[in-house]
Amino acid sequence: MKHLLHNPAYKMACDQFDATAEFLNIPETMRERVKAPKRMVTVSLPVRLDSGEVKVFEGHRVQHHLTLGPTKGGLRYHQSVELGEVAALAMWMSWKCALADLPYGGAKGGVTIDPRQHSIGELERVTRRYTSEMIPFIGPQTDVMAPDMGTNEQTMAWMMDTYSHQIGHAVPSIVTGKPVSIGGSLGRKEATGRGVAFLANRAVDMLKLPNDSRVIVQGFGNVGSYAAAGMAKFGARVIGVSDVSGGIFNAKGLDLQALQDHVALNRSIKGFPEGDYISNEELLIQPCEVLIPAAMDRVITAENASKIQCRILAEGANGPTTIEADAILKQRPEIFVIPDILCNSGGVIVSYFEWVQDLQSFFWAETEIFDKLYRILGHTLDKVLKQARKHNIDHRTAALSIGIQKVVDGKTIRGLFP
Repeated sequence: MKHLLHNPAYKMACDQFDATAEFLNIPETMRERVKAPKRMVTVSLPVRLDSGEVKVFEGHRVQHHLTLGPTKGGLRYHQSVELGEVAALAMWMSWKCALADLPYGGAKGGVTIDPRQHSIGELERVTRRYTSEMIPFIGPQTDVMAPDMGTNEQTMAWMMDTYSHQIGHAVPSIVTGKPVSIGGSLGRKEATGRGVAFLANRAVDMLKLPNDSRVIVQGFGNVGSYAAAGMAKFGARVIGVSDVSGGIFNAKGLDLQALQDHVALNRSIKGFPEGDYISNEELLIQPCEVLIPAAMDRVITAENASKIQCRILAEGANGPTTIEADAILKQRPEIFVIPDILCNSGGVIVSYFEWVQDLQSFFWAETEIFDKLYRILGHTLDKVLKQARKHNIDHRTAALSIGIQKVVDGKTIRGLFP
């Protein structure tokens, strides 16, 4: 898999694995089995645009391992998607699912496309073509997709419909994150953001920080907006948010409902009048109690890791902290890091609930779903903190070591075929 190492996200995921494998003393032969993806699929997607022109897009799906069950992971539409990035995200999903004791391996998919530049009809045709190309490699007991950056409930509905037409009957369990009306789960859309807020608030309580702690959220998409709203419900004061256009900062606190209304109307925080407009880079280093990077990967870097002024770093995004930044944060014990494979796992946990509900055709109330989610998140946080204290290691290494060890144990017990 050396050809993937040119991608910084994949190199970062491999470096994290290698360091954790050293800590766990995993044998060399087992390291290669656990690290290497089981299957990488790249497909061409010829699609007729509204203009009549035919354009060929590139799609990927990486299934990291199927040792503990079917693979699970999102599908993202973004102009920067490439195979190495998808492979990194699939690997992180493996450790995330294992850490939360979900019966899944990790997977990730992506199409290299800017969804903002295409009509609903064009996106539907891209989705249906991608799904049809992937049918030999997906299924409720093989690989289950979910929404990610640039995709949503509607994308999942198209995927379910395309797959169901091929099979000959409705198969709701082929995807999660779909509309409730066709087998989706209550609470799935907001699960990742609410999970981030729950864990951040637990850390606030543990560190005995004030109830009205200042919160900054980088990224105001699905994860960031629900994380901000969740923190506000816990009594925190959200003083800064951002999106691709930049950041809004107000030391007195932002009116989140007014901001959400503004974003719904303008599709951006740009122009919101109740704060100072600053860059994403400036927003990350403003003083606060809780900093939530909830957008792209590798935004906490060697350049800004020594400048961030938070007490809690709650990683809502996948891979927001580089290896170099991690080394700096380890020298800053005053910062309580909630690593990404724990912090943003609420989405996949409720996706698991949705899959189970679809398989048994029996659906749960929203209160039951969030009760179960918070119980799992709280238990997993306790596991990570116990592991960190026991071995005197940082929270990221503790979380990775639990997830990776579970996959190693599964492969060891199952043996090698043939």
